[in-house]
Amino acid sequence: MLKKLSATLVLMTCLWIGACASQKAPAEAALKAAEDAVNATAAEANKYVPEQWKAVTDALAAAKDSFNKGDYKAALAGAQDVSQKVKDAAAAAAAKKDQLVKAWNDMSAGVPGMVEAVKSRVDILSSSKKLPAGLDKAKLESAKASLAGASQAWSDASESYKAGNVSDATAKAGIAKDKATEAMRTLGMSVPSAAPAPAGK
Repeated sequence: MLKKLSATLVLMTCLWIGACASQKAPAEAALKAAEDAVNATAAEANKYVPEQWKAVTDALAAAKDSFNKGDYKAALAGAQDVSQKVKDAAAAAAAKKDQLVKAWNDMSAGVPGMVEAVKSRVDILSSSKKLPAGLDKAKLESAKASLAGASQAWSDASESYKAGNVSDATAKAGIAKDKATEAMRTLGMSVPSAAPAPAGK
């Protein structure tokens, strides 16, 4: 009886080991594919959808942990889930980037013109012997400070865009727009409806 039971246990153990071995290769291949997909997508996704991307890397770490513990079934399922999460994150990152590029293009068409208009007005007023009603020296100096801030912010935004950091570029362009708007209002100028605020603001 004991011999029969032992033989049965040995057989079951062999079957279990065989089943695990048969699951190991697919799990290993799936993990490799998932990791390759993560590496190929990381730069863009982490830049534009960082929170969503963290869920991807956490899922990959969990799948690897399952594999290291010998739970190949969970590792395979986890790797397949990672692959889907990578696709979703890549699509979300592309959509976010398109949105930011559109916002940048819109502001590029309006903000530099606003800054230039303020500069022209400030130059005229600075050389004028008498300031118009409602505008004193303090307000003019305030407008000059806002103009300087707008000019610097736009310069920084342009550098960020050239470097490929669209998110940072649109944020800085938004600061430039706000500073230019502030200067225009201080000087009593008409603020154009162009140059919308950056996406997400």
